[in-house]
Amino acid sequence: MPPVSFEFSTARLHLRLLSAADADLLFDLDSDPEVMRWLSGSPGTPLEVIRERVIPACLALPVERGFGCRCVFDAESGSFLGWVSLRPGDAPGCGGELGYRFRRAAWGQGYATEAASAMLEHAFGEMGLPRVFATTYEANLGSRRVMEKLEMVLVRRFRPGAEELANQATYQPGEGEPWDGDDLEYAIERATWLQSRG
Repeated sequence: MPPVSFEFSTARLHLRLLSAADADLLFDLDSDPEVMRWLSGSPGTPLEVIRERVIPACLALPVERGFGCRCVFDAESGSFLGWVSLRPGDAPGCGGELGYRFRRAAWGQGYATEAASAMLEHAFGEMGLPRVFATTYEANLGSRRVMEKLEMVLVRRFRPGAEELANQATYQPGEGEPWDGDDLEYAIERATWLQSRG
């Protein structure tokens, strides 16, 4: 297997592995209530939670196998736009889980799709994963559009329990149950991705 790429560049973006020094960037991102609206319903993620829970969980991912959280920057200005992640699936053969979170100023410009597409290229091309999936709340139409642009298809609806939510490193609960709807899982198989590339 060839060496794993830790950094990527696209037409407009630069992606690099997240580090402990990025705590303030993540705190600023999560401090926007609109960013957190469909993620947890909370007003934001406290800085100590980012430093003591979120970042250590990201740094614990097996980056030597290609997984990890990557900060996304505008290639021209160097400004921080958000992050994209690839985590090992929690069952044999399920591949990897794609995740992303972007600043409101970056919404509607195709940045999330561009960064996520680079991660799919990495997952299927370099890593050879059989499948990549992603989840979002049903009312999060922006996130669903990104998944659909990546040619991911809806495979199931579900309701995550409190324990499942608590195990997600990037989830910081608010007070009570923030939504009454379902979460959705989208997925794409490597064979489908290869076929779409001609």
